[in-house]
Parts: sequence; structure tokens; C-alpha cells
Amino acid sequence: MTDRQQIEQLIRELHTARVEGNLEALCALYADEARLRIAGSTDGKPIAIAAIGINEIRPWLSILVKTFRLTQYTILSLSVDVPRAAAHWRVDIHSKITGVVVPTELVDLIDVRGGRISSHIEFFVPI
Repeated sequence: MTDRQQIEQLIRELHTARVEGNLEALCALYADEARLRIAGSTDGKPIAIAAIGINEIRPWLSILVKTFRLTQYTILSLSVDVPRAAAHWRVDIHSKITGVVVPTELVDLIDVRGGRISSHIEFFVPI
């Protein structure tokens, strides 16, 4: 069974891989049958992503890594209630396409099974 400390470490690894843009490290954190949902809005336009299984998740993560660079990472809160966690964090998101920088707050709701992410729901909003 995964304990609190292991889940906290998993969240930190997830965020580190996102900030570093490390696609392989990101994908390794997800269970083969994981579910990923991302929802938010930017410039008044809603964004929603849904994927089931690492074969669907990998292309979405690849797009995120190729399109955006994250800086000024700060974790605001992390709460673990095994096997679930909630992380509130802030980053500056740099578009590699337009060059625009958007300070953003995010909340990750994560379920862990077998030491890997089985469900990841992420909400984001520019601040």
C-alpha cells in the first residue's frame, strides 16, 4: 500500500517533471489505465482535455510539454488522505508559440494505486 509520504513524493515528482518538461518522467508516473482530465479557461476560452489510458494521456502530455514552459513554481498547499491527494500550486506559464507569459494557479486532484497515478484531475485559472 502507498503511504502518505510516498504520495507526497509522487506529487513532487509530477510537478518537477512538468516544470522540467520531462515527458518520459511524466508518463512514468501514470498507471497504464490512468484517467486524466484537465479543465480551465484562458482569455475567456474554455479548455478541456480528457484521456483514458497512458496511450491517450501521452500525446496530451507531449503537447503540454512542447507548447508551454513553466517557471516560478510554488506549491501553495498539499493535502494527502491516502490514497488521494490535492495539490494547489502556482506557476508562470510561457507559451513557446506566442511568447506570452500567464501567471496561473492550478489544483490537482490525484488518486494513487500501486504507487502510480490512477486518476488525475487538474483545474487551472490565470491569475
